[in-house]
Amino acid sequence: MNGHFGGRAPSRRTIIIGVVGVGAGFFGARLGAHAALMGRQAEWAQQYDADPTQALVRSRTPLLSQQTIDATVAAVQHYQALSDAGGWPAFQPRRLLRLGMRGPDVQALRRRLMITDDLPRVAGMSENFDSFVSAAVRRFQARHGLAVSGVVDRETLRAMNVPATMRLQQLTLNSVRLREYAGLNDPRYVVANIPAARVETVENNVVITRHKAGVGRIDRPSPIMRTKAIQINFNPYWTVPASIIKKDLIPLMQKHPHYLEENRIRIFDKSGQEVQASSINWDSYQAENYRFRQDSGAGNALGVVRININNPYGVYMHDTNEKGVFGDDYRFVSSGCMRLQDVRDYVTWLLKDNPGWDRQRVDDTINSGQRLDVDITPPVPVYWVYITAWATPDGIVQFRDDIYKRDGLNVDAAMSPSKLAREELAAQQRSIVEPVQQQ
Repeated sequence: MNGHFGGRAPSRRTIIIGVVGVGAGFFGARLGAHAALMGRQAEWAQQYDADPTQALVRSRTPLLSQQTIDATVAAVQHYQALSDAGGWPAFQPRRLLRLGMRGPDVQALRRRLMITDDLPRVAGMSENFDSFVSAAVRRFQARHGLAVSGVVDRETLRAMNVPATMRLQQLTLNSVRLREYAGLNDPRYVVANIPAARVETVENNVVITRHKAGVGRIDRPSPIMRTKAIQINFNPYWTVPASIIKKDLIPLMQKHPHYLEENRIRIFDKSGQEVQASSINWDSYQAENYRFRQDSGAGNALGVVRININNPYGVYMHDTNEKGVFGDDYRFVSSGCMRLQDVRDYVTWLLKDNPGWDRQRVDDTINSGQRLDVDITPPVPVYWVYITAWATPDGIVQFRDDIYKRDGLNVDAAMSPSKLAREELAAQQRSIVEPVQQQ
């Protein structure tokens, strides 16, 4: 269930045999252009209006579907051909690149984006960073789970410099992971893809809603599992997990003795009697013998709703009072649980088959501030998965960072820009200024 190969990895031939009618239609026609891009490049007419085909339309195809498996296998074939043709050259500009800039670095950027089909050939090979290039950078960023800015910053540059051979290995590995879920026939289910920090609800093999998520930190990872959502807790209490008591709460109380009081966290002994913080020796681990419960309402760590899922890890899905996390492209922030954006839409979907539970009732229950537990009838299957590379039927190939290092690929050792380039880019990113035209 953790998505690793069991022993030796299967051959690429084993993976692609049996897939009929995929691959050539999405990727095959573009390989001839790649050979030209790696050699001398013709000068096409300069364009200034981005091609509408550059827009990255979000697919409604579920991640755990046969269509995604087939498309990912096709992507394996395409990236094998790219790798055989030499992949793409290292791209090491000495400054941040953005709309309005000009120079040889922009021409090299165009070449790099054309190889992966982010920039159409009609855009040409001029030295201008125009709307075509901006749209292509945004498309590339979206495919790699980065902040979509149109600026070639350090994170974008890093993703561009991952070698084609490693992208091929990522796709090969993840095509095997995806096959573990082949044949799913649940009419309704939830998929949480941990590396993408995204959750999707699926009904009749169509994605109904998508939600950004805050998932487990590197040192407190979210587990991979198959389970079911069984209950909604409206306006919940938060009972502090034992691991957080030891790692976080005790050190906080040592530094800030009024932390519990300020955050409305009560202490209870084993008999259920409330005790005062002053009665506990915070310079020891005595606090581990008590239960800590945060009152529901404003400031509660779980926000306005918690979704219980069956599992042995003590994790669940929930709202949060720190909505700012959903604006970040790095959302590995929790202690293993998942925080959800637009949680009211998610809860409404989960309770769809519960008579009388529409969005209005969900809102009214939350707004009442009253504690209420509602069993989900019937329970909804939930899959927490670890997929770092996949493709969709329209031929779009997606990659995400291997945040928990489960892929076994040493990406950083294979593709780091020069030290000088890293230092100059870092200095620029700390203080982005208006671009200066290169003479």
